[in-house]
Amino acid sequence: MRRLVLLLGVTFLLAGCGGGKTVSPTGPVEGTLPSTSAATTAAAGDPKGGAVLFKSQGCNGCHTFEPAGSNAKIGPDLDKLTEYAKNGKQPLDEFTRESIANPSAYVEKGYQPTMPDFGQTLSAKQISDLVAYLTQQG
Repeated sequence: MRRLVLLLGVTFLLAGCGGGKTVSPTGPVEGTLPSTSAATTAAAGDPKGGAVLFKSQGCNGCHTFEPAGSNAKIGPDLDKLTEYAKNGKQPLDEFTRESIANPSAYVEKGYQPTMPDFGQTLSAKQISDLVAYLTQQG
């Protein structure tokens, strides 16, 4: 009896392997595969939380950003993020996220790569909040 159970188990196991052949769908395929880009998998950000983080993380000590009332000149002027994203050939949200999480990936001409790597210290939600704050319109 044990041999029969073992033989059946091995048979089912081998049958499930497919024999190394590629199998194609036999009927119509519905739906689409989900996108896995950083911009689409990131949590939705809260601009109000981003405003708090902007000040608490010291961003206002290095950057000009009119909504925050900051006019520091050490880092790039964040009121020009759209222009910088075009220079970096990326959509605004993706550019902003990468600039926070990995600031050395793109350094605007005329600035030194001195920004801290917030990808190591902030959560994905906090970065999303900052992105929402920095990219909100009006």
